[in-house]
Amino acid sequence: MKVVPDKPNVLLICADQWRGDCIGALGHPNVRTHNLDQLMKKSVTFTRHYGQCTPCGPSRTSLLTGMYLMNHRSGRNGTPLDARHTNLALEARKLGYEPSLFGYTDTTPDPRLLHPNDPSLKAYDEGVLPGFSTPLHLPEDMGKWISHLKALGYDIPGGRADVFRPRPQFDKPADRGFRFIPTSFKAEHSETAFLTDEFLKWLLVREAKPWFAHFVFFRPHPPFIAPEPYNAAVHPNDVSFPVRKESPELEGKQHPLLAHEISNVARTDSFDEHNPMNLVEADDLEIRQMKSTYFGLIEEMDHHLGRIISYLEATGQLERTLIIVTSDHAEMLGDHYVWGKEIYFDGSFHLPLVIFDPSRAADATRGTRVDRFTEAIDIMPTILDWLGAGKPRSVDGHSLVHFLHGTAVEHWRDAVFFEHDFRNVRSQRVEKALGISSDECSYAVVRDSRFKYIHFTSLPPLLFDLTTDPTEMNNLAGRREYAAVELSYAQKLLSWRLLNQERVLTNMHIGEGGLYVHSP
Repeated sequence: MKVVPDKPNVLLICADQWRGDCIGALGHPNVRTHNLDQLMKKSVTFTRHYGQCTPCGPSRTSLLTGMYLMNHRSGRNGTPLDARHTNLALEARKLGYEPSLFGYTDTTPDPRLLHPNDPSLKAYDEGVLPGFSTPLHLPEDMGKWISHLKALGYDIPGGRADVFRPRPQFDKPADRGFRFIPTSFKAEHSETAFLTDEFLKWLLVREAKPWFAHFVFFRPHPPFIAPEPYNAAVHPNDVSFPVRKESPELEGKQHPLLAHEISNVARTDSFDEHNPMNLVEADDLEIRQMKSTYFGLIEEMDHHLGRIISYLEATGQLERTLIIVTSDHAEMLGDHYVWGKEIYFDGSFHLPLVIFDPSRAADATRGTRVDRFTEAIDIMPTILDWLGAGKPRSVDGHSLVHFLHGTAVEHWRDAVFFEHDFRNVRSQRVEKALGISSDECSYAVVRDSRFKYIHFTSLPPLLFDLTTDPTEMNNLAGRREYAAVELSYAQKLLSWRLLNQERVLTNMHIGEGGLYVHSP
């Protein structure tokens, strides 16, 4: 007799560096996401979903703690996360789950709790968020996957430094760019396939008990090189050219940080150390090929997403598994001459979000889309709410369960807020280039349906009218006719900060009669 667990399953899937517009069902002309499109037919899709910060470590910290960057303060890859903060994994443990990680969380531990000789303080090693067990920790060095490839007979003497090099002696067609050249490993041996294989093996012995998994696809994160056939999934002739001005010099006049980021992209090793290229001076074919390969990597990721969903369906687990599919941050794809995610445009912060709720309460909303503003910090409280748990006081986000169940919500945000700490602690490269200190290397953004305002600590602000300028080409800050708008949005940003600054103990009072806690 088949045993049915008394608690549901939770599957949080995060694909690294995936743009919110790169979904086939949302009308993208090149991206094929057949399996996600099918899942969307029985899920709710959030079309205006934004990450809280960038790059990987900070954005994942916001996703998994439910906190804005200004509160968790782990602002760069390698910046320690204060151990006092709770997170999704720790809260899930309180509910009797053992949260399991497949992939990485890119968490740097609090050094105050470790001996100076602890190995995790000797190098940046993309640690694991407290609370997760690690059936497969696969950080950027990808040691377990590379060991797997070597066991299969692949010659990878340099390990991570060699595994993503293009296949030697490959006859590249003239109408394809350099990044059309595929990997040396087969598609069935890719890191995406390996991760999925291991997850499916893990699931084989868990049909009779509830589980909680955070599954992290490395792709479509760089390097932009794909195994066959995904390298040929999209022809560069079919890809639109990035949105940008006539020259990088003209583009850089918009803002000092943008000019600095363009200069970074011009360094041949800035984006892909394995396959160096100056992406500012690259010709049209190479630029279009970059985008084509990125779209192919998304298609590969979608294929393995389909394997997971098919397994859950075949084993009867889909009907009791909450599935959330999202990303940590996005990818500029050459817009404004920028690649990567470390700039203030929507291309860096607009993310996919699809939530499948198996409960009958969600039947009325299946296949629908929500165009209200949502944020990455909403994921943690959504999962806890769906499991019947309360939201920790430290959490800044809000549950999306009412959207899943079609129930009314009286008050919801009319804008999104995100931040970026762009300091270079060790090299001081950006500090020297812009003439500011490390603590001045930050900006905060408020974006609604009409305007987007970016406030820098020590650099000029930016203002975009998104109705007439959706690609954010023309800065309106400083113009007399927009002075009232600029002031209004600066005040809105300040009010947001005052409302959301850390408040864990703020509604407590100890006095006569003992401890009083006010529930807001």
